[in-house]
Amino acid sequence: MELTPEQREFFSKHHGAAMTTLRRDGTPHTVRVGCVLIGDVLWSSGNVGRLRTLHLRRDPRATLMVFNSRGDYLTAEARVRLLEGDDVPDLSIRLFRTMAHEPDAPADAPINFGGRSMTPDEFRAFIRNDGRLIYEFEPVRVYGSI
Repeated sequence: MELTPEQREFFSKHHGAAMTTLRRDGTPHTVRVGCVLIGDVLWSSGNVGRLRTLHLRRDPRATLMVFNSRGDYLTAEARVRLLEGDDVPDLSIRLFRTMAHEPDAPADAPINFGGRSMTPDEFRAFIRNDGRLIYEFEPVRVYGSI
C-alpha cells in the first residue's frame, strides 16, 4: 500500500514502537522495538534466536504500533520479510544511522548501539556475531491518531 505524506512524515520522525507477532495458538506476543521508514517499508532489528523471529518464520503477519511521547500513534498491519545474509551488516548500518537521524553520516562515523559507540567495522562484526537480521514490514493497512 502507498503511505500518505502524513503517515510517511510520522514514521520518519518517530522510532519507538510495539511489535506484535502471533504465537502458534494465535495469541499475541508483543515487545518494544525501534523502527525506521526505509522507502515504503519499515525496518526493525532482531536476531535469529528471538521469539518474534520464530513466530514470523511460521506466520509472517505482524502489527507494528509506532508512537511518540505525546500519545500520537500509527498502527501498521503488515507482512514481514526477514532480511538475512551477508548484506545485513551494511543494511543495519543504514537502519541505525536512519534511526539516529544521521542517514548521510560519513562512512567512517561511529555507530551507537546498546549504549556503546563502535566503528563501522566493529559494528559489522557485532551484527554478524550476534546473528542479527532485519524485519521488513510491508504495511497492508495503516491507521491511528496523528
